[in-house]
Amino acid sequence: MSDTIAPEGTTAAGPKASLTPHTPLRRAVMLVNPLSGSVGPRAAGEAEAILADYDLEARVVVLEGDFDAAIAEAFAEEPDVIFVLAGDGTARSVASRAKPDGPMIAPLPGGTMNMLPKALYGTADWKDALRRALEEGEPQYVSGGEVGGEYFYCAAILGAPALWAPAREAIRTGKLRQAVGHARLALKRAFSGRLRFSLDGGRKRRAEALVLISPMISRALEEPVGLEAAAMDPLDAMQAFRLAATALFTDWRQDPSVSTQPARRIDAWARSRIPAVIDGETIRLKSEATVRFAPKAFRALTPKPPAAEDSV
Repeated sequence: MSDTIAPEGTTAAGPKASLTPHTPLRRAVMLVNPLSGSVGPRAAGEAEAILADYDLEARVVVLEGDFDAAIAEAFAEEPDVIFVLAGDGTARSVASRAKPDGPMIAPLPGGTMNMLPKALYGTADWKDALRRALEEGEPQYVSGGEVGGEYFYCAAILGAPALWAPAREAIRTGKLRQAVGHARLALKRAFSGRLRFSLDGGRKRRAEALVLISPMISRALEEPVGLEAAAMDPLDAMQAFRLAATALFTDWRQDPSVSTQPARRIDAWARSRIPAVIDGETIRLKSEATVRFAPKAFRALTPKPPAAEDSV
């Protein structure tokens, strides 16, 4: 039996689904990490089936081995959009590489926290987010921050509390011995030395931790005028536990040990290297670090207005 060739703009099953009228989409690459979060081994095949419904030249790449080489190859194809179904760190790396003048990026919910995908698409269902981007998306700049050459688009935590992140991750992956070691280090460092910082060249202040939240995620910022800088300064463990409970059940900004304001430049320094978590990834900054607001960090393919479901 000979193969049946469907007319242009159709499939053998019928006409193609309509692509977004807001921006030209001709070529796309989709990066899939089946080992990430809730992605799973069938995701690549499911993505190919969805993309086949549209009149679009699309290629699905399964990330394995050398992620950096696969990402570089995706950019070399000069697609109109790169979809990323992977962990939060991989999505951050792809967006950081794209910058404002690169291809549009669509970070689909495939990680653990999925804060940025939820804010952009209003769902934790990557298939729904993919279809919404294809059918309703348009280019929109996403703001964020940059520190030490690393970009973040949701939030950064500077200071000793960031040391708890490795313990949390070790528990999540079942590495209990490592979790205990990280927890002991975090306890040892907690309240042992305050972080010093200044906002937009203002007076020097001290805090136990400084949380910097992007306008996309922040409930306190209606316009992208800067990062929301939240200084958290519990005096002891009891206040720290109270602050944690406040963050879970009420608006944590109302806690008396928290002060917030927008800032475009944040200078921070400490006696030793500053522990930090940016979009869920733990890094170590130099003892002196500058965080800068990036009003146009990268272009996302997202429905307008963004969903902004996952805000803090």
